[in-house]
Amino acid sequence: MGEAKGPLAGVRVLEFAGIGPGPHCAMLLADMGAEVVRIERPGTAVFNPVVERGRHRLALDIRTDEGRAAARAAAGAADVLLEGFRPGVMERNGLGPDELCAANPRLVYARMTGWGQDGPLARTAGHDITYIAVAGALACMSAPDGNPVPPQNLVGDFGGGSLYCALGIVAALLERERSGRGQVVDAAIVDGVASLMSFFTGAPANPLLDPAGGRGMLGGAAHFYRTYRCADGRHIAVGAIEPQFYAELLDRLGVADALGEGQLDPGRWDAAGERLAALFATRTRDEWCALFEGSDACVAPVLEPAEAADHPHNAARGVFLRHGDRMHTAPAPRFARTPGAIRDSAEDGAQVVARWTGGAH
Repeated sequence: MGEAKGPLAGVRVLEFAGIGPGPHCAMLLADMGAEVVRIERPGTAVFNPVVERGRHRLALDIRTDEGRAAARAAAGAADVLLEGFRPGVMERNGLGPDELCAANPRLVYARMTGWGQDGPLARTAGHDITYIAVAGALACMSAPDGNPVPPQNLVGDFGGGSLYCALGIVAALLERERSGRGQVVDAAIVDGVASLMSFFTGAPANPLLDPAGGRGMLGGAAHFYRTYRCADGRHIAVGAIEPQFYAELLDRLGVADALGEGQLDPGRWDAAGERLAALFATRTRDEWCALFEGSDACVAPVLEPAEAADHPHNAARGVFLRHGDRMHTAPAPRFARTPGAIRDSAEDGAQVVARWTGGAH
């Protein structure tokens, strides 16, 4: 695996295997240099080699006395514990924060759930779509027929889930440097998604920022902030909000005289959108990209995931990297002095834990 050089080098993370935001959070920590041991049931296969990269795997059955004892020993030498079970599961297995944090007062105990550790829904099942529905975000993502469309599981699991959990872990580690004590991080997707909605919560009376799907300026209603279908069936994304960028968009399209007035008048958006839709349908996506190349018109191709790695900007920055036999997303964000890296899972987790428990912490 090689010596970690990232900003979290030396941080020991004990991850209890799960799905969705938990593994993604652990990936972020591993990319930044943390040493992550992933506890999983015996016989578990790798589900996603990109999201599960950078782990030392340890097969334990925490339903057994032996498995629980081994997990306690590992937690006693860890800096961070990350789990994503329903509330009460870890406690029933004798691995709850009261017990483990008493044994290791410096432990940051991160709990990644959908509903959080308390509240009437805390112990009920859910998924990304249900969490973002209750947080008020799903209503902002409507199709032309008015039905909300789930944005894959990007907004809940990863936007409001793993990223907020990682932020909480790093903040708790920073605070520990002052206090010498760890703490529990209650990372609930519903909390994180509500936080993501702060921009709209803070501007409830602004008609241009109406969060209802398909109605506000940023929700696809404005002709200068939406996608258009091109002649080849592919799409172009337009985001020319500022007047100078809007003027350049219209100038490049040759419709400045027809659409130059009333940009921010919602009453004109539908007619202007119809005009632009007819125009964009006359050329292919790549032909439009060539026309707007190097401009400030804020136009970009809507790329399929398989196309994104080959886009010149992504390629120049190394946004996607080939590692082993597959393409990976590059570690993010980037650090000038202590860069993160994609790491292999080279060591046996039991050996890593033995090193933790046998050495100074």
